[in-house]
Amino acid sequence: MDLEEIRSTTQGLREQVAKAVVGQTTAVDLLLVALLSEGHILLEGVPGTAKTMLVQCFAGALSLDFGRIQFTPDLMPGDVIGTNLFNFQTNEFALTKGPIFTQLLLADEINRTPPKTQAALLQAMHERAVTIDGQTHDLGAGFMVIATQNPIEQQGTYPLPEAQLDRFLFKHTLDYPSRDEERDIVSRHGHRTSMPRLADFGIAPVADLTRLAAVREVIRSIRLSDDLIGYIVDLVRGTREHPSLQFGASPRSANMLASASRAYAALNGRDFVIPDDVKYLAPPTLRHRVILAPGAEIEGLGVDQVIGQIVDRIAAPR
Repeated sequence: MDLEEIRSTTQGLREQVAKAVVGQTTAVDLLLVALLSEGHILLEGVPGTAKTMLVQCFAGALSLDFGRIQFTPDLMPGDVIGTNLFNFQTNEFALTKGPIFTQLLLADEINRTPPKTQAALLQAMHERAVTIDGQTHDLGAGFMVIATQNPIEQQGTYPLPEAQLDRFLFKHTLDYPSRDEERDIVSRHGHRTSMPRLADFGIAPVADLTRLAAVREVIRSIRLSDDLIGYIVDLVRGTREHPSLQFGASPRSANMLASASRAYAALNGRDFVIPDDVKYLAPPTLRHRVILAPGAEIEGLGVDQVIGQIVDRIAAPR
């Protein structure tokens, strides 16, 4: 497989998603980067910005097993990963698999379930495996979590712990559409009030796990110069030294930013990473891994502003 085949595959995925979802090109690009670099992504947005529909369309364009968990306050860890149940006919315990046993998992409204249940995803997101009653079960190389959450409601929600946030490659905030995009949305979907069926849009899969594995193999060979490796490390370390941040990004984030930059370079038809790739991916990679200092919050600074300051301050290699 070469870069032209990768471009053709990713363009096909974009076209399939665009059959139902208007705009959200940045979100689609980040979903593609996360998919190709074997990362997970957290989508945040107010109700009605097509978070769930976007994920379902993205899944429809892939020949992967798709599962969905609607997170609620009464959900238990066993409801996510499964449990061993006693079979009275065989007098043995048998594994009843939970919805986490899939390849592409939509964790819908992930912040509506207590931390005890959120923690059921920790091992799966990091090791792509789950342990039930002392036995580890592999989830496969294709396992990916796409989580959604609503940022404006506080009642009945539970903030994600830092350990779990750090396992997400990206956190992306879906903005409101432009006026022209919103007119297009109403033109397409304004004749119904319910969620449209994806079958009505003719979305067809254009890539399977075998093809994705071939693409990922090519992406691993994308060149990342020593100067750019140093630049990535300096950006991450800069979050730990900035006075407006109480806690900076983890070493894991540097590895993730490097891997994502390779995938983004491939999406743009290059076999090498450039500084602009790193700059573009730095905010979604770092924004959920840092914590503002109290003084910065009082001054009205936001996380993205501080990350922007760090990117502007650290010189990129020429």
